[in-house]
Amino acid sequence: MTNKWSRLLLCVVFAGLTSAWALAQDSDAKSKGDVRSITGCLSKGDSANEYLLTGTDGSTWEVHANSAVNLSRHVGHTIEAKGVVTNAKMHDMKEDAKDAAQDSGMKKNNTEHGHLKVTDVRMVGESCQQ
Repeated sequence: MTNKWSRLLLCVVFAGLTSAWALAQDSDAKSKGDVRSITGCLSKGDSANEYLLTGTDGSTWEVHANSAVNLSRHVGHTIEAKGVVTNAKMHDMKEDAKDAAQDSGMKKNNTEHGHLKVTDVRMVGESCQQ
């Protein structure tokens, strides 16, 4: 009977250590939903308060006007926008699925697309290089 309890205790300890290791690995990975600094071309979107930032790396970001920054004066300019990805968990899951599709050969282009809440903007150039 003691032998069964020892094995059970060993299994519980092993499961606990494995879980702690998995959580530590996950927290070390940089989230795709973290703060971003994106340089690219800002263009007007479909609605009144919507803009599209096309990054120099090919990524595309939907940006909505907010009181923190004046985006309207930068339309047609190359800008550096700093901000936070909105809906970070969903964004991470979508980007992970795209990574898996590219890894399996189902998808060739893996440029990032998301929604960005801009907190700071700086003009880099008066026109866009497209």
